[in-house]
Amino acid sequence: MFGMSRRKLRRLIDTDKVKEAIVRAEHMTSGEVRVSVSSFFWGNAHKVADKAFVRMGMANTEHRNGVLIFVVPSRKRFVILGDKGIHEKVGQSFWDDVRDAMSDRFREGDFTGGLVHGITEVGVKLKDHFPYEGEKDVNELPDDVDFGGDD
Repeated sequence: MFGMSRRKLRRLIDTDKVKEAIVRAEHMTSGEVRVSVSSFFWGNAHKVADKAFVRMGMANTEHRNGVLIFVVPSRKRFVILGDKGIHEKVGQSFWDDVRDAMSDRFREGDFTGGLVHGITEVGVKLKDHFPYEGEKDVNELPDDVDFGGDD
């Protein structure tokens, strides 16, 4: 998987299924979920995920309740970042649970399944702290999978 092109990454992940999972999750919570998939890079995945978080406007939501799942298939790494509004309410165990829900599927090479499962977990867990607001709810961030993660 070393040096994967964006075309190969798009074949590896069923973006329609991931987008459907994001839409379903965002109908449980007012939180915003984004997925960014990056090709290979050298360095720290968490630092690159932090840059993607800023680039994608994740901190620009009204309630500071954005979640970014940043995946680097070629390095078998992923990072889950939540904005401060979420972390203050849910703590580290929330992030650990989501990570664990995704890890097994990723290890088996099922990136789509891992993402769908993780996104679903985020929606279920966030609905208690950031309930869906029905017609008042505004989709503040795009639901498409981002492949511009080469920050």
